[in-house]
Amino acid sequence: MKWATRAGVHIDRAACAWLIRRRIDAEAEFVFVDDPAQVPSGVIAFDMRGVELGHHGGDCSFETVLRRYELTDPVLWKIAEIVHEADLDDERFDAPEAPGLDVILRGLSMTCADERVLELTGPLFDGMYEYYRRAFLLGRPPA
Repeated sequence: MKWATRAGVHIDRAACAWLIRRRIDAEAEFVFVDDPAQVPSGVIAFDMRGVELGHHGGDCSFETVLRRYELTDPVLWKIAEIVHEADLDDERFDAPEAPGLDVILRGLSMTCADERVLELTGPLFDGMYEYYRRAFLLGRPPA
Protein backbone atom coordinates (compact mmCIF):
# COMPACT_ATOMS: atom_id res chain seq x y z
CA MET A 1 0.00 0.00 0.00
CA LYS A 2 1.12 3.58 -0.55
CA TRP A 3 1.18 6.23 2.14
CA ALA A 4 1.77 9.96 1.71
CA THR A 5 3.17 12.59 4.01
CA ARG A 6 4.66 16.05 3.77
CA ALA A 7 8.11 16.45 2.29
CA GLY A 8 10.85 17.46 4.71
CA VAL A 9 10.47 14.50 7.04
CA HIS A 10 10.94 15.30 10.70
CA ILE A 11 10.10 13.62 14.01
CA ASP A 12 6.37 12.83 13.76
CA ARG A 13 6.53 11.80 10.10
CA ALA A 14 9.59 9.59 10.66
CA ALA A 15 8.01 7.98 13.73
CA CYS A 16 4.72 7.40 11.90
CA ALA A 17 6.51 5.82 8.93
CA TRP A 18 8.38 3.49 11.31
CA LEU A 19 5.13 2.59 13.10
CA ILE A 20 3.34 1.96 9.81
CA ARG A 21 6.11 -0.33 8.54
CA ARG A 22 6.52 -2.21 11.83
CA ARG A 23 2.90 -2.63 12.92
CA ILE A 24 0.47 -1.84 10.09
CA ASP A 25 1.94 -2.39 6.61
CA ALA A 26 5.34 -4.08 6.31
CA GLU A 27 5.39 -3.37 2.56
CA ALA A 28 4.50 0.32 2.91
CA GLU A 29 5.75 2.68 0.22
CA PHE A 30 5.95 6.38 0.99
CA VAL A 31 5.20 9.37 -1.22
CA PHE A 32 6.32 12.86 -0.16
CA VAL A 33 4.26 15.87 -1.17
CA ASP A 34 4.34 19.61 -0.52
CA ASP A 35 0.58 20.01 -0.14
CA PRO A 36 -2.27 17.66 0.91
CA ALA A 37 -3.94 18.38 -2.45
CA GLN A 38 -1.03 16.55 -4.13
CA VAL A 39 -1.78 13.22 -2.43
CA PRO A 40 -2.51 10.72 -5.22
CA SER A 41 -5.85 8.92 -5.27
CA GLY A 42 -5.91 5.70 -3.25
CA VAL A 43 -2.93 6.74 -1.10
CA ILE A 44 -3.32 7.04 2.69
CA ALA A 45 -2.18 10.44 3.94
CA PHE A 46 -0.63 11.00 7.37
CA ASP A 47 0.81 13.91 9.35
CA MET A 48 -0.71 16.56 7.10
CA ARG A 49 -3.24 19.30 7.62
CA GLY A 50 -6.82 18.07 7.41
CA VAL A 51 -6.21 14.31 7.18
CA GLU A 52 -7.57 11.55 9.42
CA LEU A 53 -4.08 10.45 10.49
CA GLY A 54 -2.90 13.89 11.56
CA HIS A 55 -2.88 15.98 14.72
CA HIS A 56 -6.21 15.76 16.57
CA GLY A 57 -7.34 16.82 20.02
CA GLY A 58 -3.86 17.68 21.25
CA ASP A 59 -2.35 14.44 19.93
CA CYS A 60 0.49 14.28 17.45
CA SER A 61 0.04 12.10 14.37
CA PHE A 62 1.90 9.16 15.95
CA GLU A 63 -0.67 9.08 18.77
CA THR A 64 -3.50 9.39 16.23
CA VAL A 65 -2.16 6.38 14.29
CA LEU A 66 -1.90 4.36 17.50
CA ARG A 67 -5.53 5.17 18.34
CA ARG A 68 -6.87 4.64 14.80
CA TYR A 69 -5.28 1.20 14.50
CA GLU A 70 -6.04 0.30 18.13
CA LEU A 71 -2.39 -0.37 18.99
CA THR A 72 -2.25 -0.78 22.76
CA ASP A 73 1.36 -1.90 23.25
CA PRO A 74 2.62 0.15 26.24
CA VAL A 75 6.07 0.38 24.66
CA LEU A 76 4.60 2.12 21.61
CA TRP A 77 2.75 4.50 23.93
CA LYS A 78 6.00 5.30 25.75
CA ILE A 79 7.59 6.13 22.39
CA ALA A 80 4.49 8.21 21.63
CA GLU A 81 5.20 10.39 24.69
CA ILE A 82 8.72 11.08 23.45
CA VAL A 83 7.58 11.75 19.88
CA HIS A 84 4.79 14.00 21.15
CA GLU A 85 7.18 16.14 23.20
CA ALA A 86 9.80 16.28 20.45
CA ASP A 87 7.13 17.32 17.94
CA LEU A 88 4.89 19.60 20.01
CA ASP A 89 7.07 20.59 22.99
CA ASP A 90 3.94 21.31 25.04
CA GLU A 91 5.19 19.67 28.26
CA ARG A 92 2.24 17.26 28.27
CA PHE A 93 4.62 14.41 29.10
CA ASP A 94 7.83 14.14 31.08
CA ALA A 95 10.05 13.00 28.22
CA PRO A 96 13.65 14.12 28.77
CA GLU A 97 14.69 12.16 25.66
CA ALA A 98 12.60 14.41 23.40
CA PRO A 99 15.08 17.28 22.84
CA GLY A 100 17.86 14.89 21.83
CA LEU A 101 15.60 13.00 19.46
CA ASP A 102 14.46 16.31 18.00
CA VAL A 103 18.07 17.40 17.33
CA ILE A 104 18.94 14.09 15.68
CA LEU A 105 15.89 14.18 13.38
CA ARG A 106 16.35 17.85 12.50
CA GLY A 107 19.98 17.20 11.60
CA LEU A 108 19.09 14.21 9.44
CA SER A 109 16.38 16.20 7.67
CA MET A 110 18.99 18.89 6.91
CA THR A 111 21.47 16.46 5.39
CA CYS A 112 19.43 13.64 3.84
CA ALA A 113 16.60 13.12 1.39
CA ASP A 114 13.27 12.08 2.91
CA GLU A 115 13.54 8.39 1.99
CA ARG A 116 17.05 8.28 3.46
CA VAL A 117 15.78 9.83 6.70
CA LEU A 118 13.28 6.96 6.95
CA GLU A 119 16.04 4.42 6.26
CA LEU A 120 18.23 5.86 9.01
CA THR A 121 15.52 6.36 11.60
CA GLY A 122 14.06 2.86 11.27
CA PRO A 123 16.90 1.32 13.31
CA LEU A 124 16.80 4.29 15.70
CA PHE A 125 13.14 3.64 16.54
CA ASP A 126 13.78 -0.13 16.62
CA GLY A 127 16.44 0.54 19.27
CA MET A 128 14.13 2.79 21.26
CA TYR A 129 11.45 0.13 21.13
CA GLU A 130 13.81 -2.59 22.36
CA TYR A 131 15.19 -0.39 25.16
CA TYR A 132 11.73 0.47 26.51
CA ARG A 133 10.46 -3.08 25.99
CA ARG A 134 13.24 -4.35 28.24
CA ALA A 135 12.64 -1.54 30.72
CA PHE A 136 8.99 -2.58 31.02
CA LEU A 137 9.98 -6.23 31.51
CA LEU A 138 12.62 -5.43 34.12
CA GLY A 139 10.73 -2.64 35.85
CA ARG A 140 13.82 -0.43 35.56
CA PRO A 141 16.11 0.96 32.86
CA PRO A 142 18.08 -1.88 31.27
CA ALA A 143 21.84 -1.99 31.82
